[in-house]
Parts: sequence; structure tokens; C-alpha cells
Amino acid sequence: MQLDHITIRTCNLPEARAFFLSVFPDLEERPRPRVIRKIPGHWLYVGSDPIVHLIGSAGGHLDRGGEAWDHIGFRLQGYAEFRKRLELLSIPYSQMDLPELDERRLFFRTPGGPVIEAVFHEPRKEEDQNEL
Repeated sequence: MQLDHITIRTCNLPEARAFFLSVFPDLEERPRPRVIRKIPGHWLYVGSDPIVHLIGSAGGHLDRGGEAWDHIGFRLQGYAEFRKRLELLSIPYSQMDLPELDERRLFFRTPGGPVIEAVFHEPRKEEDQNEL
């Protein structure tokens, strides 16, 4: 297991983007996958890995500070086995496939509420197509 990325919610996307790009010169902004482009934000890469994700926040009453860690992502192996484990543990999850990146993702909450994203670098298999 390894840390995959951090997502930061912010009320000021341009300022957050400029901050990360100026403080960490190895970061480079690149386009995000189409499926998430409707959410305002930026992905900042080191090499081929998007390690800092910035997403816009309205700054409502739950996140008055404006900045918050939204979720943590872990890069794992064995998508099907991990998904079965979540089901056996009766942990609700949602899934997202990013075919452009040959990645599959599972999102689930900890008992206290924070979101964990499990990221698998493996394309969708033909037998998975039957789930649709």
C-alpha cells in the first residue's frame, strides 16, 4: 500500500493553484479526466502521477476555514478482491472507472466520516462489463 494523492477543498482555486505551483516547483498542472471536469478544480502532477488534487468549495457552514483535506487516496492492487472485502464487511462504496488512465477507483467512508479512495491501476476487465 502507498499513498496515492491528497485532495484539498478550497474557496479560492486560483490562489491554491498558484501557491502549490510556486512552493513545489516539481508540480505541473495537467488536464483532469473528463468524468470529473464538471467539478471545478486542478490536478497537479509530479512526473506521471497526479498527487495534489484541488477542488472548489463554496465555503459553507461545515467548512468555514475554506481549506480542508477532502479525502485520502491509497494506490492498491487487486481491485476485485478489495471490492469483495468491502462487500463482506458490509461497507458501502461507490466506484469510478477512469479508462483514460486505466484506473478503477472505490470510494468509502471511515466510521467517523472521512472518505478513503482506493486507486487501482488496472483496466476494466471484460467480465466486469456484465455488471452494468
